[in-house]
Amino acid sequence: MTVEDLEGTFTILGSNQDNSEQEYKGTLQLDVDVNKRIQAKWLINNTQEQFGSGFFKDNILVINFYYVGAEQYKLKGVVVYRVLSPDLLDGFWSEKYGDPLFLGTERGFRVTSKPTVIN
Repeated sequence: MTVEDLEGTFTILGSNQDNSEQEYKGTLQLDVDVNKRIQAKWLINNTQEQFGSGFFKDNILVINFYYVGAEQYKLKGVVVYRVLSPDLLDGFWSEKYGDPLFLGTERGFRVTSKPTVIN
């Protein structure tokens, strides 16, 4: 698998870095730049934008991300995905001010525009 195989849009489902067990949904757009690095953009619960850049090796995708929090502070973290296939990402994440006793989780499912044929 190459880094270019990861380009596209994914629907994401995740849980936060805390004990709440509250889940979130959103989208993740992955693009590859001229240096073969991943450029990422998340839209969480249709309200929060997050941005990141990272790299891909041995079916592992690592992205350093950031977003602007409620009090206008720039918050940073890292997400690590096992790329199970070009269409399925299985990951965990942590951010600097999250609860250190927990990791967030996130799964990504490629959005396809191909119609489903049912016989």
